[in-house]
Amino acid sequence: MDLLLDGFQTALTPENLLFALIGVLLGTAVGVLPGIGPAMALALLLPVTYSVGVDSAIIMFAGIYYGGMYGGSTTSILLNTPGESSSVITAIEGNKMAKSGRAAQALATAAIGSFVAGTIGTVLLWILVPRVADVVVTLGAPSYFAVMVLAFFAVTMVLGSSKLRGFISLFLGLAIALVGTSTGQARLTFGNAQLADGIDVVVVAVGIFAIGEALWVAAHLRRKPLEIIPVGQPWMSRADWKRSWKPWLRGTAFGFPFGALPAGGAEVPTFLSYATEQKLSKHPEEFGKGAIEGVAGPEAANNASAAGTLLPLLTLGLPTTATASIMLVAVQSYGIQPGPQLLDSEPKLVWGLLASLVIANALLLVINLPMAPLWARLLQIPRPQLYAGILFFATLGAYTANFAAFDLLLLVVLGLLGLAMRRFGLPVLPLIVGVILGPAMELQLTQALQISQGDVSTLWSEPVAVVVYAVMGLMLLAMAVGVVRGKKSPVPATTEDAEELVNR
Repeated sequence: MDLLLDGFQTALTPENLLFALIGVLLGTAVGVLPGIGPAMALALLLPVTYSVGVDSAIIMFAGIYYGGMYGGSTTSILLNTPGESSSVITAIEGNKMAKSGRAAQALATAAIGSFVAGTIGTVLLWILVPRVADVVVTLGAPSYFAVMVLAFFAVTMVLGSSKLRGFISLFLGLAIALVGTSTGQARLTFGNAQLADGIDVVVVAVGIFAIGEALWVAAHLRRKPLEIIPVGQPWMSRADWKRSWKPWLRGTAFGFPFGALPAGGAEVPTFLSYATEQKLSKHPEEFGKGAIEGVAGPEAANNASAAGTLLPLLTLGLPTTATASIMLVAVQSYGIQPGPQLLDSEPKLVWGLLASLVIANALLLVINLPMAPLWARLLQIPRPQLYAGILFFATLGAYTANFAAFDLLLLVVLGLLGLAMRRFGLPVLPLIVGVILGPAMELQLTQALQISQGDVSTLWSEPVAVVVYAVMGLMLLAMAVGVVRGKKSPVPATTEDAEELVNR
């Protein structure tokens, strides 16, 4: 409690409050705009870490993350245009509510549900982070290596529909991580001295996320006249509160654990929350026509997963989402390595961040309830001006990382790689995870083999490592069984049969 109170003292300084406010505003804005998610916003703002304190930068980034997770709900409800993939489920019922004249209630239950879930998730972080860190600090190199292999396995085998594309993306990331002379031997430098120090992670993040995403979205989105549904002041009746509070809690229960899992993300828990509310609702006939439970539950799961993501990030240094990967890069730019020692080495940073999450949630609620219609108008920004600005700031940000003109050439190459990945359906997260965790996994493998004098069996000599490999084996078995069952499933003969199969 003393550490938590110290964290509130850090978070409540005028400077950090200002950065939290800026983060929440920016996060909500980028959450509203399709294609400009929190990961891209953080990539653009990474150079900010060179000019402000680490506490302020991380608090601002956390505000952007929370705001981005919430922001997509506004346009999902008012315009049926999800700003984030995790807000797609919200659009199903939210837009139907808006079209039936209940936009205010949909926006209110989304905002309050996000606040409730985010607050509960933050309290769980207060409880779990110290305990998990105490356990993790006892792990050896074999266990760390196994956990990182699990992260690679999860982002390639679990995330996305194509395992092959996931592996291709991961190997691209590992190849980028190999560039340089960190081991004393030149790897993939092609005789270029400017590559001897490797490729800066900031340049990789900005190129793949900001440049690649901006080129892709600008090439496919066309400006269309948007009709914004009038809202008024968001409010909820007593009946709306009664129908919403249980979905908020159930959504939180889904979102937090999935956020803490490698490649868990927010998409799966939002879908599970929606399906659960549909099964448990006393008004199942309203689903598909504007059921408030279908907005309350998924939005709570959405924000709870954002809190859950910080648990492995702070205790293991393990990013489970693309946005968490960029936050990890920001912390590392200060020479700080998230992991089990972080609570002992940087208690002010950790507890200041955990305290600021409550403040960010409160700011989200206060700001977004009255400003929801204003956020929706951001979609009326002409696309050419919007993406030209993104490209300009992305280029400026990458250059300020090292003030090297060579980085601009790398930025163009990586931006084109990001565009090609989106063109051929390669997921971005495995690449970023490979770039960040690749060197760390190599270090843990080297240490494990050095201690055992080259005995490979040391990699499964610790109980945690054995459990991790067993989990991966079970996941492979489950996927194999699913593939076999899928092949044996009969082809539906009629439309009704097809619908029944999808429902099942």
